[in-house]
Amino acid sequence: MTDFDLTRYLPYLINRTGIRIAASFTEGIRAHGITLQMWRVLAALDHADGQRISDLAALTSIDVSTLSRILDQMQDKGLIERRRGNARGSARERGADARVVTVHATKSGHAITGKLIPRARHYEAVALKGFSPAEAEALKAMLIRVFENIATLEEEARGADEAA
Repeated sequence: MTDFDLTRYLPYLINRTGIRIAASFTEGIRAHGITLQMWRVLAALDHADGQRISDLAALTSIDVSTLSRILDQMQDKGLIERRRGNARGSARERGADARVVTVHATKSGHAITGKLIPRARHYEAVALKGFSPAEAEALKAMLIRVFENIATLEEEARGADEAA
């Protein structure tokens, strides 16, 4: 029998921490009539409005089919709108591909985001209590590296599947 301590296993620790933060934050945003996934979309659009659905899916870690349903709900609530055509570039480029759909936050969406950003920052501050600013930045950088490292495993798996 091998000695495997789940409580020291990195994927378990990351997941456990994420679940606790997400559950607590979800309670705090429920009064605004949105879900955690809707918050992620609004936060992403607050940072860079007018994103393509595929880019938004990658950034929010929500698969495209699930994101499409969430966007439908958000549009029904008046939080976002979808626009056809490339919103950036020259007039010719904008009309060149009407298949491109970009997602934009509405005034209502921006208003909710503005109310929730202080709450999100508070949750981050609580999670990082006792960490120096340098430690907090180092932790974030390390988590980004972990995420990117795992992405290479996913690429390897896709390559193996395609070779089979």
